[in-house]
Amino acid sequence: MDKVRVMLADDNLNLLRLLSDYLSRKGEIELVATVSDGVEIPDAVLKHAPDILVMDIIMPRRDGFMTLEALNAMDEALRPKVIVLTGLARDDFIMRAIQLGASYYMVKPFDMELLYERILEVAREQPASILAPAQPEGGEESVDERITNLFLTLGIPAHIKGYQYLREAVRMVLENHDVINRITKELYPGIARKFDTSASKVERAMRHAIEVAWTRGRLDAVNQMYGYRVFAREDKPTNGEFIAMVSDKLAVKKTA
Repeated sequence: MDKVRVMLADDNLNLLRLLSDYLSRKGEIELVATVSDGVEIPDAVLKHAPDILVMDIIMPRRDGFMTLEALNAMDEALRPKVIVLTGLARDDFIMRAIQLGASYYMVKPFDMELLYERILEVAREQPASILAPAQPEGGEESVDERITNLFLTLGIPAHIKGYQYLREAVRMVLENHDVINRITKELYPGIARKFDTSASKVERAMRHAIEVAWTRGRLDAVNQMYGYRVFAREDKPTNGEFIAMVSDKLAVKKTA
């Protein structure tokens, strides 16, 4: 394939210099521009026509979310794919960036070789990799990170109640698998006590979150991530089936 045209945007000039030096040595990359001010990004995109924009969320004068909105207003043929590279690991920030069109969300500190690989993957449109946020440098993902990555890939919004309840349910089942057999007597009430709500509201919010996931069209990406069909659009699971499936997949990954 042709070289991937890459533009970097970050207000940390030292990081810009390090990234520029590193990526410039890669034969498959053509570094076309670097920008340190958020306001300059849209004009630089139009001028240099990058395939990939690697961008921080926190930028002077215009943050990354505003930039994504500005890019969405451009003609589709002119828009680069965006990799967000930031120190902000909050679930709501990740979800907002993905909803605004970011192809990948990577958290600092990061491995430069991993970033290079992700640039190539995004350029080649490998959806299983694109939808999951990158693992930060420095070891295995935590249980919370693995749950967050899977829920993000499925398209469950981080701001809805069901997201928090499902995440807590998966944690509980990973700690004690038998609790899945006592979902109405132990799991729902336990979550309700933690979040100061009722078991019936927990059950309804979980069902709503699963419904959202099944209407967002990201099931194929999850199936590709695991290498076989985990979820099927025509077979929307019950709350218990969903929690059991997610817990089983994460438990297998943990022990692999």
